[in-house]
Amino acid sequence: MARADLDKQPTDVRRMFDAVARRYDVTNDVLSLGQDRRWRREVLAAVDPQPGERVLDLAAGTGTSSEPFAERGATVVPCDFSLGMLQVGKQARPALPFTAGDGTRLPFGDDTFDAVTISFGLRNIVDPAAGLREMLRVTRPGGRLVVCEFSAPTNAAFRTLYLEYLMRALPAISRAVSSSPDAYVYLAESIRAWPDQPALAALIGEAGWRRPQWRNLSGGIVALHRATA
Repeated sequence: MARADLDKQPTDVRRMFDAVARRYDVTNDVLSLGQDRRWRREVLAAVDPQPGERVLDLAAGTGTSSEPFAERGATVVPCDFSLGMLQVGKQARPALPFTAGDGTRLPFGDDTFDAVTISFGLRNIVDPAAGLREMLRVTRPGGRLVVCEFSAPTNAAFRTLYLEYLMRALPAISRAVSSSPDAYVYLAESIRAWPDQPALAALIGEAGWRRPQWRNLSGGIVALHRATA
């Protein structure tokens, strides 16, 4: 397992993800009511990895999101700032080249990857704009970016119910299934404070990516953003 300089990432956030690593995938499946599987399929289709391509899966956690790229014949590099996540992932998926790295200072050379993807992790980069610029740096010209992230439900009534679930039900459910339920209070608060679809698209464009666009999933609970280097 490769390691990079992680000093810039706040220690408390890293420790939080280390603490939830053991039951992370199970907890996500329960809290999303199984929707996380569909979201991963949508990411795979958006990236459309080809045999022999190099794909960076940033904020890969335990590598659940990385396996489908490898199964398509791409060379995928799962990268995360949480050593706890990477250790759990390496035990479960020893063939994948797990790499530790800070999203604002990626341990890769310029123009290394054909595609970069990050699912539910851009919020956790200490400086998301800097992270997007780093992703652009390591992507070859003409390469592609796919960001899957929580967003703003498009229906006002549903949005109210969703926020109620985030702030009340999500922490309560996580106490029954997570190895570190307090971490999911942070999760709920970070989702509520995150930019909506147009604002994130603007941030992606400001970072230098071309033609940012998005597609809503699950009524806007999640949005799939795409752009080109």
